[in-house]
Amino acid sequence: MDDATPVDLGAQLDAIYRAEAGRVLATLIGLLGNFDVAEDAMHDAFRAAAERWPKEGIPRHPRAWLVSTARFKAIDGFRRQAKLEAAQARVAETLHGAPALPENDGDVPDERLRLIFTCCHPALPAESRAALTLRELCGLTTEEIAHAFLTTAPTIAQRIVRAKAKIREERIPYQTPSAEELPERLGAVLAVVYLLFNEGYASSSGPTLVRADLSAEAIRLGRMLLERLPEPEVMGLLALMLLQESRRAARVDAAGELVLLEDQDRTQWDREAIREGTGLVERALATRRFGAYTLQAAIAAVHAEARSAADTDWAQICALYAALLEVQPSPVVELNRAVAIAMRSGPAAGLAVIDALLARGELANYHWAHVARADLCRRLGRSEGARESYEKALGLAPGEAERRFLARRLRELG
Repeated sequence: MDDATPVDLGAQLDAIYRAEAGRVLATLIGLLGNFDVAEDAMHDAFRAAAERWPKEGIPRHPRAWLVSTARFKAIDGFRRQAKLEAAQARVAETLHGAPALPENDGDVPDERLRLIFTCCHPALPAESRAALTLRELCGLTTEEIAHAFLTTAPTIAQRIVRAKAKIREERIPYQTPSAEELPERLGAVLAVVYLLFNEGYASSSGPTLVRADLSAEAIRLGRMLLERLPEPEVMGLLALMLLQESRRAARVDAAGELVLLEDQDRTQWDREAIREGTGLVERALATRRFGAYTLQAAIAAVHAEARSAADTDWAQICALYAALLEVQPSPVVELNRAVAIAMRSGPAAGLAVIDALLARGELANYHWAHVARADLCRRLGRSEGARESYEKALGLAPGEAERRFLARRLRELG
């Protein structure tokens, strides 16, 4: 057991929750066979930890302790409530047939990838798969997931409830699909892994911009997928995550404030991650069977090769965005292409595209669209237009780091 003061222990418990809750929950779902029971048991275990660890200290292997405690609390709950015969049989199986918990955390059988595939089962509605996975596996709030999908929290909550009910009613198995079944689920799984990475790369809530634990977990899952299914888009997604993660050290300054791509100190970029990511992009492109993730990774590779924003091959990036729009039409991709057009052809050209895009209304509540417009107005010397757009973005930005950045930009306008 580790000794810690009450204040330190509270911070450590919070850190353990953020880092381990997803794995604990995934393991419990495998043991108990029910999303809701597993989630309740996990929270019971964390409450027990908050009560016992101040007296006993933090266990050497917190995750194993939490899984063990949660499992037995669930079993006690089954007994107290005198569940139906099927549930009682499940209890007996859990008591006598469950795999032994590990003595250390180093070689825990990975349940998280299995949970992703369960949540992405084709029997579930497409719009519910990612929402369920991000909620149950990654512990994101409905508000955070709603922001990722550009929708509302009640909508996300309804999707999650319906997905859980479908899993229960259809008796969807908690298992990794066979090799023959993998391609059918791959698209949904890749989408979930990338959403997980994005929440770590640019956290939608909280005081910090990045959550390294989430982005690292997404990359780990990407590597596992590539081992099992070395398809071009799996390569492309892993490449994209590695290339974006390579900039992490330069994305915030010493005070934790956001630094935009054009202002980053590129000597801080992780060259090993860039080499690995670029190699994967080249492999994926060589197959000529690539899709949206590979094209996005190719764009990130062009940025990684440039010594500065001014030295970037913006014409190539514009061409890659045009290709991406054919594969994956999206207003966000159009926005990114507009920014590239501004860098290639001047801010007025980019601003015209962004204004037309905003007029359609699809990105009215997307704060980065207003940030991009504000920046181009600022470059053109249109201070009032820049101020108006920065204020809109500030009112929409969900993260504290982004709001601080926008407030600073407003102060700079005077």
